[in-house]
Amino acid sequence: MIAVTGAAGFIGSVLVRALNDRGETDILVVDNLGSVGKFLNLRAKQFRKIATPARFAEQFAQGKRLPDTILHIGAITDTTDRDADRMLVENTRYTDGLAKLAMERGIRFIYASSASVYGDGSLGFSDADELTSKLLPLNPYAFSKWLFDNDAVREGWTGKIAGLRFFNVFGPNEYHKARMASVVWHAHRQLEESGRIALFQSHKEGVADGEQKRDFVYVKDVVRVILWFLDHPVANGIFNVGSGHARSFNDLANALFEAAGRPVKIEYVPTPENIRNSYQYYTQAELSKLRGAGCDVPFTPLEEAVRDYVQSHLTSANPYL
Repeated sequence: MIAVTGAAGFIGSVLVRALNDRGETDILVVDNLGSVGKFLNLRAKQFRKIATPARFAEQFAQGKRLPDTILHIGAITDTTDRDADRMLVENTRYTDGLAKLAMERGIRFIYASSASVYGDGSLGFSDADELTSKLLPLNPYAFSKWLFDNDAVREGWTGKIAGLRFFNVFGPNEYHKARMASVVWHAHRQLEESGRIALFQSHKEGVADGEQKRDFVYVKDVVRVILWFLDHPVANGIFNVGSGHARSFNDLANALFEAAGRPVKIEYVPTPENIRNSYQYYTQAELSKLRGAGCDVPFTPLEEAVRDYVQSHLTSANPYL
């Protein structure tokens, strides 16, 4: 049995689909479904049953119905949530509890970390273990992810478990995330409603409006990386998962206009004051460690990924994967 936490969410539900496509149906869905439409992500998928995160942790601690593998994708992912105590409990400590029990029982444990641990990027984006303790995350979510990464390095767990630092993931099944959905989703919605896309102005000398850059990575590629680690149980450590290429928001907008067959109309608006000081102007995954581990999963070029997302999902009668 494979337990997937966050299985009704964005990345988790795409992962369940990919497991089904491989013939895996003995899946324990671990998630809180809530009332925002996450359940829609689980339609037409095969799994054994659904358990809340609290119930799963309780039964796991009791040694009941132990899975062979835990793919721990679930977490509070709201980067604007300022409740650091809640993040500590539900992100850091929950992950810590699952990881310790998995290691004790010889159960494969793969967990989702985040590129947000790199803070403003002033220390670069290397996933080398020796850099982890020096990182300066900028918000409670990033701090909660960094805390566990740091524990894993300090306690020597990186030889026993695999952590994946996801960069800016976009793609199908993120529809329930509303304001926390990707820039791609929001920009496409703007395009459909008004025929234009609004991007943040630059407030940094030497960076033109819309030339802020991110490592945008397609969710289908992210899931293929997770499956690679599932298939290679001796590949452990903390790894960046991004395309390895920083692309500008202008590039992203142009790709959307092209995919939708619409004329380019970009408007630049001021970056909100409440996020201006912590706004990242550049992210790019260093992939040498991932490639060195043998992971040869290719990453889809931005224009191709955006086209697939728009034409195969966002404008489809059934946008879900």
